[in-house]
Amino acid sequence: MNLNNVIRQVESVILGKPQQIRFALTCLLARGHLLIEDLPGVGKTTLAQVLARTLGLQFSRIQFTSDLLPADILGVSVYERAKTDTTTGQFIFHAGPIFAQMLLADEVNRATPKAQSALLEAMEEHQVTIEGTTRQLPSPFFVIATQNPSCQIGTFPLPESQLDRFLMRIQMGYPDSEAERGLLSGVDRREIIAKLTPQMDDAELRSLQQRTRQVFVSAALLDYVQAILRYTRESSRYTHGLSPRAGLTLLSAARGWAMLDGRDAVLPEDVQMILPGVVSHRLQSDYAKSDSAARELIEAIPIP
Repeated sequence: MNLNNVIRQVESVILGKPQQIRFALTCLLARGHLLIEDLPGVGKTTLAQVLARTLGLQFSRIQFTSDLLPADILGVSVYERAKTDTTTGQFIFHAGPIFAQMLLADEVNRATPKAQSALLEAMEEHQVTIEGTTRQLPSPFFVIATQNPSCQIGTFPLPESQLDRFLMRIQMGYPDSEAERGLLSGVDRREIIAKLTPQMDDAELRSLQQRTRQVFVSAALLDYVQAILRYTRESSRYTHGLSPRAGLTLLSAARGWAMLDGRDAVLPEDVQMILPGVVSHRLQSDYAKSDSAARELIEAIPIP
């Protein structure tokens, strides 16, 4: 299976992070987007670059800064005079970096909300509307956004509507001792990335995404997902419960995780495995950290 080759190649560069790699691939199979929140220097950007090279996807990177404008992301029309007649011309659209199969939105929370909002339509509908014209984005289209912790200077918190566009939010974390030793004594990661070869093409990836949507979900598992949604809405611990879209996202991610395991049906364990990444940025609690929300849901809701 090509997915196994993909996982092996990515793990050869991103050392000691098998779960984070599987989460990223789960998002891609589910046609979602990934938010990585962590300190600088733990491999967020490297993960995006390795995935793009391994999957054979057209890659683009935007460094989000406080002076970034929506046009810097989407593109702009520029008036160009005709070569044969300097008195006439027309507006020519110059596509922005968002027109790529994999987009790295680096340090997305360092840009103002106006710039951040330029991603909303693209992430939800895989299209952008510029100057009254709607343009389709390449397929597949996948956004990996990196975010610095909110305690750092010069950050703008992502609003709930933007956070909800991300299928999962994960953290890379520090490497363990063995993996860090490999990084310190090994070859520069940039040299390794430059030598990587694609393990599949975009047509194969689209086929896998279509097969992921057909992974079987039983009625009992739907009962389990609905019980999770209902619990968050009825519990006084949370400011707001999970939305129906969050439920659809949960099922999509569970299908992607099952696909990675080579199964054609979703198990309750798949839902439990991806639950932290799916709900941590969607649930706000006055009583506990959002990261503990998934653990509470798993303990409180029995499997049917």
